[in-house]
Amino acid sequence: MSKIEKLLAKYCPEGVEWKQLNELGYLYGGLSGKSKSDFETGNAKYITYKNIYSNISVDIKAENYVSVLENEKQNKVEIGDVLFTGSSENKEECGMSSELTKLANEKLYLNSFSFGFRLNDKSLYISGFFKYLFRDSKIREQIIKTASGVTRMNISKKRFEKILIPIPPLPVQEEIVNILDKFTALEAELEAELEAELEARRLQYEYYRNELLAFEGKDVEWKTLGEIGEFIRGKRFVRTDMIEEGFPCIHYGEMYTHYNVYATESKSFINVELAKKLRVASKGDVVIVAAGETIEDIGKSTAWLGDSDVVIHDACFTYKSQLNPKFVAYFSRTKLFHDQIKKHISSGKISAINAKGLEKAKIPIPSLEEQESIVTILDKFDALVNDISLGLPAEIQARRKQYEYYRGKLLTFEQLKVAQ
Repeated sequence: MSKIEKLLAKYCPEGVEWKQLNELGYLYGGLSGKSKSDFETGNAKYITYKNIYSNISVDIKAENYVSVLENEKQNKVEIGDVLFTGSSENKEECGMSSELTKLANEKLYLNSFSFGFRLNDKSLYISGFFKYLFRDSKIREQIIKTASGVTRMNISKKRFEKILIPIPPLPVQEEIVNILDKFTALEAELEAELEAELEARRLQYEYYRNELLAFEGKDVEWKTLGEIGEFIRGKRFVRTDMIEEGFPCIHYGEMYTHYNVYATESKSFINVELAKKLRVASKGDVVIVAAGETIEDIGKSTAWLGDSDVVIHDACFTYKSQLNPKFVAYFSRTKLFHDQIKKHISSGKISAINAKGLEKAKIPIPSLEEQESIVTILDKFDALVNDISLGLPAEIQARRKQYEYYRGKLLTFEQLKVAQ
């Protein structure tokens, strides 16, 4: 018999009492009556939607401020409160929780897209118990059922306050929090080690790629991309044009998240009739992205090696040349290439570069045989890093599943039977 089982047998042999949230406390809203300008320069700290979503315990060190007048009526967050996200694009992400477990040195307010829960009697629960309880799958199932909507899912407060939660004895809560705190710390340490290993491999790969493609001390001709090839800008289409089946297409946003050095298949498709009005890359062309949120996003390219043509978004260019397309794609990821194009990138709401700017970048032109040899070497290195990149999230996910299962077992309580 485990220590928790012994404690349960000692303090509640007949089961654990469960109550609705509205029997235990009350819900309160976030900031109200605020304009965009109130968040530009503020005198009071507030807890963001992201802070709640990403942390089981509120990160009180996060620097987010809003203007609040001295006599203004706004709800303040207190230690022991549990904060929830009020809406999301899907039900599964609604009502994510975070407990305020540490005292702040200043007043704390809550984002308007969120809401809080406060106990009437804070002696019923120890600090830290709620951060685990409201993330447990059984309670999450109840929370998800309180959300509804069409384009965006929103929590119904009336349904939410009827959620049932257990009230285990304080010694049981203390043991559970003690165990899960240690388990959480261990998980965080293991994840950090895995991510550090991946980052080390990436940096090693980037260094080797930059050195290999610099051709320092070698007698290699360099020419501008404009001298040896042609840039053709794609034509505009929007995400709502994209469908599950049809003519292959590449949206510029996918260039940051989906495509690597080369691709033989597209992630997305558009209507065949629409595709006839747009511009395409053919097998052996290079697709290069020309717009993004940061300067670092600009210029990354993918060699298109698919058997069919692919439609290109107007924030991308097709680059046609006699160079090995994968050689060009690898070079576009080097520091040397980005150092050349930086001065030609314009900044605003988004960063962008035009064809004239890209044309001025110089690229080494070794023989086709040497280009192929370099590509083969970098393919092997890239595969090694990608294998780790794919394996790491899977390993982390497996650990999280194990942790969630263990947490669920600890937070499972037989409900006290009430005499009729």
